Amino acid sequence: MNLHELSPAAGSTTKAYRKGRGAGSGNGKTAGRGHKGQWARSGGSVRVGFEGGQMPLARRLPKRGFHNIFAKPLEAINVSALEKFEDGAVVDAQALLEKGVLSKCQYGVKILGNGEISKKLIVKASAFSASAKEKIVAAGGKWEVV
Repeated sequence: MNLHELSPAAGSTTKAYRKGRGAGSGNGKTAGRGHKGQWARSGGSVRVGFEGGQMPLARRLPKRGFHNIFAKPLEAINVSALEKFEDGAVVDAQALLEKGVLSKCQYGVKILGNGEISKKLIVKASAFSASAKEKIVAAGGKWEVV
């Protein structure tokens, strides 16, 4: 078999639907757009969410809460992930990236308290949960906000 002998399975492909190619094509003259009206015109469409002049859903629903557009989202990891490090190591964002615990770290790291830690580590991060601080200190390590 050669490349020029390959063809798709019978019935799996259909011919291109060519609009506006005369009356004989079955899709000439108005080319499937009907007569006049908004959709018959070039550029005749409505924006996303437009409901024909009715008050759109996005404006009918009440505003709620607050979203801080200047927030710097931190990457969260649990203390159980710190078990990958050797006893006495200094753990910071760069070390976490090198070990593969984090794949990216744009703004900083927050250490959460899920899991157990048995190694004495010096952990440097942007934020810590209260339980994470307790577990790090209980294991004989130190935590430091950077």
